[in-house]
Amino acid sequence: MLLPYIALIAGLVILVGSADYFVKGASSIAKTMGMSPLLIGILIIGFGTSAPEMIVSAISSLNGSPTVALGNAYGSIITNIGLILGITALIKPIAVTSTVIKKELPILFVATLISAWMIADNCLSRDNAWILLLLFGLYILWSIWNANRQQEDPLSTSFTENLDNQPDMSLNRAIVYMLGGLIALMASSEALVWGAVKIAEYFGVSDLVIGLTIVAVGTSLPELATSIIAARRGETDLAMGNLIGSNMFNILAVVGISGVILPAHLNPEVFERDMMVIITFTLSLFILGYDGKTKPGRISRVDGTLLLIGYIAYSYVLLRKFL
Repeated sequence: MLLPYIALIAGLVILVGSADYFVKGASSIAKTMGMSPLLIGILIIGFGTSAPEMIVSAISSLNGSPTVALGNAYGSIITNIGLILGITALIKPIAVTSTVIKKELPILFVATLISAWMIADNCLSRDNAWILLLLFGLYILWSIWNANRQQEDPLSTSFTENLDNQPDMSLNRAIVYMLGGLIALMASSEALVWGAVKIAEYFGVSDLVIGLTIVAVGTSLPELATSIIAARRGETDLAMGNLIGSNMFNILAVVGISGVILPAHLNPEVFERDMMVIITFTLSLFILGYDGKTKPGRISRVDGTLLLIGYIAYSYVLLRKFL
């Protein structure tokens, strides 16, 4: 029984490290090819920080475990808001001032409602999954168009500054970083999923619960690291933008990829419990992000504490049978 634990822990560690190498290599290649820093930030870095969730969910579905895949996607959304945003707000209160965030918050909430409607019948069909991927493509196009119009936006300038601060890398080294990171991502995801499923089988824990907890937290580590660093530097706008973008990737791309590979029949609790928590957390994020109709809001340390309490309560409900 030791091997699944080794696979789970090693998979998580390698997963996070390989995602960082993939982002560095891909960003350097894109920069060498003349791609603007703004597009690199939206496409390369955006995909890179969400690569663990996408690869893990794809591998899970290919291995016939769609509940792990969906648990990973939905659990990552809950983790991002409850755990990561809560911790970030405790480190430094978040002033919601970005025009991009003002626009993306409503879009995130609508995307969440659409995803919820699609699984209300306890089934994620391939047709619905393709629709989610189409919406994701439209979201990416909108992000590129909007970013090019709003060059002064704090998120845009943060992407540019981060890329400018990166040391120059030779093309060959960048290719090795990108391909090596991608291969390591796939291998570590395979090990992570296998270890998680074996541990779940041994303790009688459902694949869904494993996906919602251990796998979700593990694949969200890049977002946690990025948000903590951003908060300590005072770039809380970037931290929140990173989490909102990650949730858009999860609710549309990660769920869409999983459903296209293997449609899933879901336990009713996925909609009745997990999706309702996602909607509640997303709505609370929307409410906390605004103060009145036009005035930007502020996520305080008290708000962060409440988000953390909500996440802990949700985790307890999931794991109370095994505590």
